[in-house]
Amino acid sequence: MAGDADEGRMGQVVAGLSEGVILIEPDRTITFANQAALAMHGVASLEALGADVAEYRSNFELHYRNHREMGPLQHPIDRVLSGEVFRDAVVEVRQARAGGQTWMHRIRSMVTTDPAGAPAGLALVMQDVSERYQAEARFERMFNANPAPAIICRIADLRFVRVNQGFLDLTGTDRDAVLGRSFCEIDVLREAERRDLAIRRLHAGRTIPQMEACLAVPGGRRRSVIVAGHPIEMPGAHGVEHCMLFTFADLEDRRKAEMELRQSEERFAKAFALSPVPTALMSADGLVIARANLAFVTALGHPPEAIQGRTLAELAIWTDPDERRRFSRDLTRAGSVRGFEAAFQDAGGGAIDCLISAERVTIDGEACVLCAFQDISARKRSERELMSAIEAVMADASWFSHGVIDKLALLRAPPRSRQPPAQSANLTTRETDMLTRICQGATDQEIGTELGLSLHTVRNHVAGLYRKLGVNRRSAVVVWARERGVGQKSDLRKGR
Repeated sequence: MAGDADEGRMGQVVAGLSEGVILIEPDRTITFANQAALAMHGVASLEALGADVAEYRSNFELHYRNHREMGPLQHPIDRVLSGEVFRDAVVEVRQARAGGQTWMHRIRSMVTTDPAGAPAGLALVMQDVSERYQAEARFERMFNANPAPAIICRIADLRFVRVNQGFLDLTGTDRDAVLGRSFCEIDVLREAERRDLAIRRLHAGRTIPQMEACLAVPGGRRRSVIVAGHPIEMPGAHGVEHCMLFTFADLEDRRKAEMELRQSEERFAKAFALSPVPTALMSADGLVIARANLAFVTALGHPPEAIQGRTLAELAIWTDPDERRRFSRDLTRAGSVRGFEAAFQDAGGGAIDCLISAERVTIDGEACVLCAFQDISARKRSERELMSAIEAVMADASWFSHGVIDKLALLRAPPRSRQPPAQSANLTTRETDMLTRICQGATDQEIGTELGLSLHTVRNHVAGLYRKLGVNRRSAVVVWARERGVGQKSDLRKGR
């Protein structure tokens, strides 16, 4: 009676456990399963679980998720029936019927023996670890699908246990060449900025902050990356294993861009220094000269040390301060200036006529102004000499043909925008006659003969014309008329 009471109390204890318990007799019959065990198999009664081992095996399919070396025929029930004591066997349990539910169980065995040493009581004790394995499966899928390169290192022995496709693509290696390899063989912290700190934190299982490093890739090449480490827990053969998840960001494109930028800046520096055009690089906010090429130094005659760090205003090279202010204003408004005509003076006080062009640029990440000027002193001198010669020739142009007068007037004063017509000068009829005949190239005597006027009267009308036009010679009358679109042949016929 006492034995039955003890067995009843034991049954109550087992029934109240959160772990699932299945009791099996040596004759292979299943005599008991607590409520937790039934729930873990999706059934409500012992009969639905199976009356014996054979029926249980026909109702449920079991596959190892670890202990893979045991083989498909070494069922956990067979192992416990043989008296084997094992623990932490993780199996996938699936209902045999179509569309049946699936669970993940962590199983251990319990074997009691009689005084003779023969198995007297057998039990399978199980835990439902489905949620954990589902979460791990989701992590595995996300880890493998993530395009960001990643690799997982087991802290206990510093061997790599997971690697995703992103890392394989980044390094150009195969999965088999990575998994199981040690940290010493695949050093993901090679040439890291703070390598000593990273190694200490790796051994301690603590977060490794982002830092630049290099990865060795096939062919003896290196790949620049940003690496970071985050401690995680992973299921292992002997329970939870502490690991380090390394993630990477490829810096190869940035490194190439930096190299191309550096080469571009080197080419710019060489072209800047060797350019025959006087050029200076100035700050955008104050036009302070940062660099000036040899042509600039030579043209202005100032030593390099007297130029660098000075503004154009401080160099006192502008002949007209108003021009300097207008140049700065135009540059500020438009961001660039093209063909700005100005007068400079060199260190010796010599005059330089020049055309200035400036453009805002970015050098080494800083806003600058690239300013170049073209010395046009020789051209301006030639123009002045030509104008003087034309003035001398046209001082008395009465003996030149009308075509020659037109060409000389065009050289002396190139056509500008059309001026108001002659009527705006309030010319009288006779003064208009004078204007017309002068543009024809007629002399005072010829005008008098044609209009039937005395020479004295013609000269009085011509003097009045000069006064109203603000000129003092016949060539100036021709220029005045040409700028206003009068003096053409059709106009001349109208004046006759």
